[in-house]
Amino acid sequence: MAGRINDEDVKAVRDAVPIDAVVSEYLQLRSAGGGNLKGLCPFHDEKSPSFQVSPSKGLFHCFGCQEGGDTITFVMKVDHLSFSEAVERLAAQAGITLRYEEGGYNPAHQRGERIRLVEAHKIAAQWYAEQLATSAEAETGRLFLAERGFDQGAAVHFGVGYSPQGWDHLTRYLRGKGFTDKELILSGLSQEGRRGPIDRFRGRLMWPIRDIGGEVVGFGARKLYEADNGPKYLNTPDTAIYKKSQVLYGIDLAKQNIAKASRAVVVEGYTDVMACHLAGVTTAIATCGTAFGGDHIKILRRLLMDNGSARVIFTFDGDAAGQKAALRAFEDDQKFAAETYIAIAPDGMDPCELRLAKGDEAVADLAEPRTPLFEFALRQIVARYDLDTPAGRAAALDEAAPVVARIKNSGAQHEVAVELAGMLGILDTQFVVRRVAQLARWARERGGRGGPQQDRSRGAEQQWATPAARPASGPALTLRNPVYAAERELLKLALQRPELVSPAVDAYGVDEFTAPPYAAVRQAVAEAGGAEYGVQDPQEYLVRVREAAPDDTVRAMVTELAVEPILRRTVDETYAGTVLVQIRRRAVERRIHDIQSQMTRLATGGDPAQLAAVQNEMWVLQQYDQALRERGAEAL
Repeated sequence: MAGRINDEDVKAVRDAVPIDAVVSEYLQLRSAGGGNLKGLCPFHDEKSPSFQVSPSKGLFHCFGCQEGGDTITFVMKVDHLSFSEAVERLAAQAGITLRYEEGGYNPAHQRGERIRLVEAHKIAAQWYAEQLATSAEAETGRLFLAERGFDQGAAVHFGVGYSPQGWDHLTRYLRGKGFTDKELILSGLSQEGRRGPIDRFRGRLMWPIRDIGGEVVGFGARKLYEADNGPKYLNTPDTAIYKKSQVLYGIDLAKQNIAKASRAVVVEGYTDVMACHLAGVTTAIATCGTAFGGDHIKILRRLLMDNGSARVIFTFDGDAAGQKAALRAFEDDQKFAAETYIAIAPDGMDPCELRLAKGDEAVADLAEPRTPLFEFALRQIVARYDLDTPAGRAAALDEAAPVVARIKNSGAQHEVAVELAGMLGILDTQFVVRRVAQLARWARERGGRGGPQQDRSRGAEQQWATPAARPASGPALTLRNPVYAAERELLKLALQRPELVSPAVDAYGVDEFTAPPYAAVRQAVAEAGGAEYGVQDPQEYLVRVREAAPDDTVRAMVTELAVEPILRRTVDETYAGTVLVQIRRRAVERRIHDIQSQMTRLATGGDPAQLAAVQNEMWVLQQYDQALRERGAEAL
């Protein structure tokens, strides 16, 4: 059984690895104001960024799907790791040696399965690369690369390696590193043979496939020898760490440039990615033995942030297979807010061939967007029909009009509808325009309700008026209720700016918060040592508040309040005092109302002494309320 990681080491990992640096490995972040950052949530589909990161608090929260937590939680959720595995990964990045309780640390047994598989791939990638660089047998692989314009420096940059032709060279090497046969089979690096595990890849050129965080999770292997009866390209099978539909080759190298340039170039193979990057097109990526699909789009959308100026350029071979791939890509076009284009090299060459034939400039020129993907799709459709007959023109219009109706820009949609009429030879241009407009309207009506995207017009209220998605009890928490708005604001101040409300807020009772979720958060703050502790150690304070939460619902609320922007642009002691007074005055008003009811009951035959005590309390409360009105926070 794995030992428990020392609490001090867990805290050291949280403090050492900035959350924005970790999250930026998976999606593009931009300023959200108030020191926070925002991006497209990696945990659900959305078109407007509702995912916020607070670097100063070390927390993230999505106002769309309610996922939230700290750096460790993010890594656990995004990569499907256990708590220990996430801490181990972050500790490795930070160079922190972890201590384990309950028997100490045994690397061979106490690391989680995913960590072990990733480590096996890392070691295998290094070993393959060494084989390519030093082995005499690997001369075939070196020659293959050289013929395609790739020198040793290029091979090193992309981590290209070579797998020897023997049956179990890598298997024996990894056994010597402490990996079990079960781990080697699970990793996909080995496969069952008649006498035990053997190498899956033999006599092939090896490309390491990395996830967006840079970890090697699989390999693409190219056949080099005629005697090899396997496919031309052989990929790692789906494993616990590798799903071919969810990885993009080169994404680890291209992600920063994709985000910076708001452009991605999708090519078809590993050598095409290499050729593009060496030619200066550093936004190139490729799929790994599968068609470009929805999961690939999700990866790119988080990097491109779905802004209107973003561009995705697909480069496909000019043959029938390439055209078919382009049409498949167009089927998913509407999942992008980015504009999509297609680029086909002259003479049907791929980027690798083009670089050899015409140089780096030709590759860079190929990656410049020219033909919109929808235009390419239209021409492919129209070419299939006999436009010399009325029936042929009508059938072509039936298939092509829905394509034009899917164009996102309404102005471009009208213009292309006019072009379509010309392509089909239909003289009544307005008939085609009306047909397209009608299809577009129907599509909007069908798809305009219940979509996953956030509607910005709903504003901040929609961001946090979502308790129905949570099992929290109590009334709906909406901005329309000024009481809840003020309570929420005070809790945000207590979590984000404790120095402005301490020590006053620590004297506030749980019953001063009328919304049950907010009362639960107030209780968690108290159990964590109050805002006063937050002044001493802000980051550990938030960790303690989240740990003090009684359940995941309250814990999610804590994270949400710690990340959500404070409503006032200038957050200072004056504003904090105003919010403190609002909450206290409403609590006083509620107590006065209760006492008035009690006085009415006592006045009709109650105990005179008790009546006098209640009247005295009423007078004290009224004086206190007057002082709060006149002197504000000074009277607290």
